[in-house]
Amino acid sequence: MTSPDQDRLTPTFNRLAWSNLAAQSAEQVALAAAPIVAVLLLGAGEGETGLLQTVLTLPFVLFAIPAGLMADRLSRRRLMASAEALRAAALLATLAFVVLGWITLPLLGALGFVAVCGTVVYSVAAPSLVPSLVAPRMLPAANARIELARTVAFSSGPALGGLLVGWSGAGPAFGFAAALSMIAVVLLARIPEPVRARVHRRHPLQEIREGAAFVFRHTLLRPVFITQFIFGAAWFLILAVFVPYAFRHLGLSPSGVGVTLAMYGVGMVVGALAATRIMRRLPFGTVIGLGPVTGFVASAVIALTTVIPMPLLAGLGFFLLGAGPILWVISTTTLRQSVTPPRLLGRVSAINILSYGARPVGAGVGALVGALFGAEACLYLAVAVFAVQMLVILMSQAVSLASQPDMACD
Repeated sequence: MTSPDQDRLTPTFNRLAWSNLAAQSAEQVALAAAPIVAVLLLGAGEGETGLLQTVLTLPFVLFAIPAGLMADRLSRRRLMASAEALRAAALLATLAFVVLGWITLPLLGALGFVAVCGTVVYSVAAPSLVPSLVAPRMLPAANARIELARTVAFSSGPALGGLLVGWSGAGPAFGFAAALSMIAVVLLARIPEPVRARVHRRHPLQEIREGAAFVFRHTLLRPVFITQFIFGAAWFLILAVFVPYAFRHLGLSPSGVGVTLAMYGVGMVVGALAATRIMRRLPFGTVIGLGPVTGFVASAVIALTTVIPMPLLAGLGFFLLGAGPILWVISTTTLRQSVTPPRLLGRVSAINILSYGARPVGAGVGALVGALFGAEACLYLAVAVFAVQMLVILMSQAVSLASQPDMACD
């Protein structure tokens, strides 16, 4: 069995990283293909595709906490493999219904919902498994590798899904995504998970309460969660109005809007590649603060386009929104893994996933403010909200950490 004391990223961890890349790519290809299929094959309109997207985000809110509880009770490797197999089955079923011509919008949504349930379980369990596969000092490098895989999938998956549907129809896109999920399962099967100490099981609600109390009473994790929640709302404030704003105010073409938004993914890749070096050279707390500060600067740059309507400024803003916050994800994931007892890692990771609930809040507020006062007002509001999340983290003890905390024990 691989020893976590080795001062390197082990072959065992590398299998997890490749599995993560396959799983994340499967998710992004399928998520991109679903609305395209809804429009092209089923004639769905804006309201129906919006409802479909809502259905595909619900599992993150509904099942993150149960997934965290399972991750602390069961073998995390087997749980991830089972979740990925569930996603593969849902994707293969979608492929079959498309090929047979039996696919309907409710069926597409139901199968997509099941597939995303697999995504939620995998996303919660993976950060809980990493600390058992690498040495503590290698956690930043390991998390950077995991985030790089997610970033590559996030950047290329939607384009690949769209191209597959455009070139060869809906079926191959779902078939390709299912194949990626099955590859992820095979890679997970070859990971020897270290045995965890058995813990006394209590009522599920007691265990969930224990995980939540640990996060919200912890002087480092509480401000991190609050910051991440506010960041998510502010980010979707911008996304809610940017496309029509870019067409109307910046004079961008559809391809121009696509290139501008793609700078976010470029920034994520650059940030993930540079993360390990940055975290070696800067104090740990400084790296944690970089993401929220960069988010505020990025939002101000995008808002500046209301005065100086230059598409390059918008592209720079989206690049910064990718590059800075990816450092936040890597550093705060390392922080959670370090200060959380192993028996609580699944539940703490699940509570972190719950911060995604801020995204529909931000999108809804953006739609309302944009409709009443215009996109410009929404961009200014986003700057103010980004300022709040920056102040929350800068006033916390997290930014004063000189180095990665020592690993907690049960």
